[in-house]
Amino acid sequence: MAEIRIIGTAHVSSESVAEVREAVAEFSPDVVAVELDPGRYAALKKQVQEASVSEVLEAKTFTQLLVQWLLAYLQRRIGLDVGVEPGAEMRAAVEEAEGRGIRVGLIDRDIRITLRRFWRSLSFFEKMKMFYALMVSITQVEEEEIDIEELKKQDVIATAMEEFRKFSPNGARALIDERDAYLAHQIIGLSKQYDRILVVIGAGHQEGVKRYLGDPASLPPVNTLTAEIKPRPWGLIFGGIVTFLFLFLLVAIGFSGVGLDVLFTALLYWVLIHGLLTAAFTLLARGHPLSAATGFAVSWFTALNPLIAAGWFAAIVEAKIRKPTPSDYRKIFEAETLSDMIKIPLFRVVLVAAVANIGSTLGTIIYFLFIFPILGIDPGLLISEGIGNMVQAVQNLF
Repeated sequence: MAEIRIIGTAHVSSESVAEVREAVAEFSPDVVAVELDPGRYAALKKQVQEASVSEVLEAKTFTQLLVQWLLAYLQRRIGLDVGVEPGAEMRAAVEEAEGRGIRVGLIDRDIRITLRRFWRSLSFFEKMKMFYALMVSITQVEEEEIDIEELKKQDVIATAMEEFRKFSPNGARALIDERDAYLAHQIIGLSKQYDRILVVIGAGHQEGVKRYLGDPASLPPVNTLTAEIKPRPWGLIFGGIVTFLFLFLLVAIGFSGVGLDVLFTALLYWVLIHGLLTAAFTLLARGHPLSAATGFAVSWFTALNPLIAAGWFAAIVEAKIRKPTPSDYRKIFEAETLSDMIKIPLFRVVLVAAVANIGSTLGTIIYFLFIFPILGIDPGLLISEGIGNMVQAVQNLF
């Protein structure tokens, strides 16, 4: 039976760095297992190959990417406050192990799988809540000092985990529970090859991993932790409903006999509400006026087509104007303030895409909430008369 020692760390703690270095020297493990996947290990070694700007635009995962960058920025800001680079304890573990000729085990799940499973597991409202909480956290971390060592205490960690589960049960499962199980699987695998294993993981995973190691039979199959989650078709469903409602509204107006001027007004407001909100949100994201104009021009149509989005077109124009470069990736992760990050062309392109899409979606909601008061007609009467006249017209054909 392998001897396993687990160190729970804070990812931006100088004490964690010292603790890790001392543990490697004192425990003399056969392998040091770290909470890294091959991609993050390569990034730690500065061997990562950055994706091209065209790949970012083609992937169209703008909101997910924006959240990932903001989370990384939040961790970096905390690190700057305490004078420690995020992930320094993992770097220390790797350096100490490799310097002593000890094997390094990468035991975390691929970050891309984790982020996709996390994002696709969230409901629309959970995504909105998380984005709001993220912005509040960024504001607080720039204004307040944080006691990192206090955060490592188990009662504080337990409270934080419990609050996260209340806030986003699905997100907690993807980010915490599934990774606890995956980490435990990898540690068990290493225990079959080595006698002394030093495990360096975040303090938030320590309790869950120990629980699984104590009861391996409770572990879910590893393939269920790495399988791709098919994205929920809520966007297509919402878009289909919007298209149906809008076309039904136009047909009902046309057959109700209220006049072509009402039909024209309904069409005009569809264009204006979507266009103005998309353009306004694009400018709010500090997008170029031409990007805002593009969003205005296409949003009335993209709102009716669930397969495309106004933010995509605004982002393409923004990319043509700002001309992001591959080095922008590095600059994003080196930014020390949010204002510095917003000045980076690639971040601006992604921000424009995500925020413009929010503006367009908000436009759809506002339109259906206020179009009938704007038109000055009773929706019930309009629909009943429209359907009645429509049925009568069909009957007259036969």
